[in-house]
Amino acid sequence: MNNYQITKWCAHFIRMHVCPGSLCIDATMGNGHDTLLLSRLAGAEGKVLAFDIQETALAHTQQLLEKEQAPHNYRLILDSHVNMEYYAAPESIDCIVFNFGYLPGGDHTLATRADSSITAISSGLNLLKKGGLMSLCIYSGGDTGFEERDAILSFIKKLDSRSYLAIQSEYVNRPNHPPIPVLIVKQGR
Repeated sequence: MNNYQITKWCAHFIRMHVCPGSLCIDATMGNGHDTLLLSRLAGAEGKVLAFDIQETALAHTQQLLEKEQAPHNYRLILDSHVNMEYYAAPESIDCIVFNFGYLPGGDHTLATRADSSITAISSGLNLLKKGGLMSLCIYSGGDTGFEERDAILSFIKKLDSRSYLAIQSEYVNRPNHPPIPVLIVKQGR
């Protein structure tokens, strides 16, 4: 792996997990890069549900998907990631991707928050199939980023180890509160 940005690091594991026919969720659509990756990996037989609360995010994502000629296997949803459970059945999802923080290039006052993010993670864990992967890119800083980071990491540490494998990584030699990548795999009982 020659690019060590958090999104590229997480994408490495997503590529190993998502295959044609997968059902995936981009819980925090942003500018659509994860939606595009999931769309390409899931292929024509798969499906991607992508969520964001900002119309700007949907517009940017739609433009990117059209420009990159992504398979038409996606649904862009103007709704909070807290409501994912209304769009997919329990234990039906192969992969869920989160990027916590704010829309790059967008309004920094519109950012994910600890309470809604933990609710969305919990809901997402119920949606994951056994063997399913959840990828979290946790950015801190700003007005609520540290609070959100700490709350998410505390929540993840309390997950039942018989049900979930949670792997947290960190950049130990980068300044200014580097992002934290986390992978969660739902295990079978």
